Order: sequence, then structure tokens, then C-alpha cells
Amino acid sequence: MVYWYTSLASTTTTVKISRETLSHLERLRGEMKARSIDETVMALIKSHRRKILAGVFGADKGRVRPFTHEDRGEDR
Repeated sequence: MVYWYTSLASTTTTVKISRETLSHLERLRGEMKARSIDETVMALIKSHRRKILAGVFGADKGRVRPFTHEDRGEDR
């Protein structure tokens, strides 16, 4: 089946998904309290991006201590 939606910019795009995928998206839309399937998909994309960035920039998380006054180079 082909389902369509209108984005916030008032342009229409057709996206082909299965009924099962639509069912999952509708369930997620309800859980996320999103106003539309488009909003749900955008939230999933943003969440995925944050997860990727956290993995890249969090490599030393917990292993690096904050700088102190003694760490200043001029005192060495």
C-alpha cells in the first residue's frame, strides 16, 4: 500500500510502507504524543543522530577528569 502525508511546509510526498510499518508508526505516534507520522519520523531521526553523536563524542566519558589549577602549563 502507499500512504501519503503532508509535511509542515505544505508539500506532499508519497512514501511506500507496509501496513505493519504504518501500525508501528501509529503506535509510536501515540506513545510519543506526536501530532503526525511526520513528526514521529523526525523525532526518531533526531534520536538516532543524538545516539550516534553521543557514541562519537563520549569515547572518554568517565575517564577524563576536569582540569585543575595545577594542570596549567605556566606552572611547569
